[in-house]
Amino acid sequence: MTNNIDSTVTLADFFDITKVDVERKITSSIKDKQIVSILQSGKRLRPMVQQLCFKVCTGGRETPYQYQRSVEGSVAIELAHTASLVHDDIIDGDKTRRGRTAFHVQEGVPKALLVGHRMLSIGFNIALSHGDKIAKLYVDTWDEVLNGELEEVEYNASESEENGNNENGFSSKSKIFKEYFKIINMKTASLFSSACKFGAIEAEATGEILDVLADYGREIGLAYQLADDLVDLENGEMIDSVIIPLLTRLENRKISNNSLRIKSIQKKLSKHSEEIKELYLEEIRRHMIRAKQLSKSDVIPPSHFRSLLREAPDYIINCMLKEINVGIC
Repeated sequence: MTNNIDSTVTLADFFDITKVDVERKITSSIKDKQIVSILQSGKRLRPMVQQLCFKVCTGGRETPYQYQRSVEGSVAIELAHTASLVHDDIIDGDKTRRGRTAFHVQEGVPKALLVGHRMLSIGFNIALSHGDKIAKLYVDTWDEVLNGELEEVEYNASESEENGNNENGFSSKSKIFKEYFKIINMKTASLFSSACKFGAIEAEATGEILDVLADYGREIGLAYQLADDLVDLENGEMIDSVIIPLLTRLENRKISNNSLRIKSIQKKLSKHSEEIKELYLEEIRRHMIRAKQLSKSDVIPPSHFRSLLREAPDYIINCMLKEINVGIC
């Protein structure tokens, strides 16, 4: 693998090249064919933003060895992310993943749990080989993701109920999103944040730029998860996600019968679909704006890659929203 990303490349080409290099690194460095198979068909968004932040910090002047090391580091993040998906599918009872039968359905829950742990172990060994800072970041990130998973499980299992303080229950944005944000911040945004910080550390950056890029990644992660969930919601695929318990808590009465509960939620979603959509788009836009503001920080050295950093939030989020014919400027 050689570094063939020059200082005139477009963002789309940059991401395409990065994805190819990450795929090559996965197949060449991971010997477990089952894990390689599970990793297939991923979007590689976290490696993409990681490598972009790496380039921002090097200005494109890194050695081929440094570039290869950074790509290898992105594989660690991708392993942690995919392991979380394997475990998520078990928790949520999802039958498919990335257009294929979910791994726990193919091989059983016990094996899926263990293979997920093995992926984390391989990722940690990669991180450890990249030094104490990367290893510590990897462990801390997984701890945050795990806490998000536990928060979601406990929240979904809760029998408590909140009554709306207004007529339709949807005019209070903070009521809808408070717990939801807390969960997606830990589960999704943390991995985007750490990916950006990984890239900066791989480039041997120090100081304030590490925090700026970590915050940048977190904002993209929040916007991305909101966009992903909005697409699911628009496609009627939201029944098992965290938003369902949130909507249930906006009911004025407790519905114990699961069938009636789902019908009630579906009716509520249909009735207020445009209001919900606008709330999502407003929040997505807010996080995209914040990410672009962070990309203009004075601590980030000027280069062509800094301009790509500014373009990335629009590109990533609008690619997701294209599925429902929505675009955000």
